[in-house]
Amino acid sequence: MTWWERLFKRPIKTTMVKRYEEKFEQKISKKLPISELTFVVLDTETTGLDIKKDHILAFGAIKIIGNRIKVDTAREHFLKSSKKSASSIKIHEIIQPTNALPLREFVRSLLPYLGNDILVAHHAGFDLAMLEKATLPFGLRKILNPVVDTGDLAIRLEHGIRYDPSRINLKDYSLDALCERYKIPIYDRHNAAGDAFLTAQLLLKLLKEAEKKGITTFGDLMRW
Repeated sequence: MTWWERLFKRPIKTTMVKRYEEKFEQKISKKLPISELTFVVLDTETTGLDIKKDHILAFGAIKIIGNRIKVDTAREHFLKSSKKSASSIKIHEIIQPTNALPLREFVRSLLPYLGNDILVAHHAGFDLAMLEKATLPFGLRKILNPVVDTGDLAIRLEHGIRYDPSRINLKDYSLDALCERYKIPIYDRHNAAGDAFLTAQLLLKLLKEAEKKGITTFGDLMRW
């Protein structure tokens, strides 16, 4: 560690982080049709909702390639944790699986899986903040992938890109409410892999609605 890194306590970039960052030297073409994009739909279960104090207990994800959910790409990882929160355990029922990974092993598996594809999550800001907290000790301060938030996308599709936030009832845009509205059977909730699968189904429904509004390319989607 150099004197400058010691002074500002910046973690050194590990090889796995450098390899991840290299994937973004070439950007996704804005003209690429949505049907040719790869989405990584993910969810995390955590010890609580405080990003500074809590951390990831479970990570679930699945990919959408060519507008199809690819079941063989599904991932579910549990992470080792010494922190136990009775309130969060009531929600996700995760105590400490025997196959839980150390943080370094999780990040080593995570970054190649994410690649430079488009990340999707419901209320994505929280999941991304938790993932960035997990990757920070290895030198990655910011997840670089483009991100689509299904909650935000649903609001924009239903109310327009310049909607008035004061007129939105956020309860109508919870994952449960949207699954019910778009006729997606709800099961396996509050399970990282199960919630990622539900979110993937929701994304496909939303992309069909987007297509009706002329949103057909990567550039169109990210403008929304």
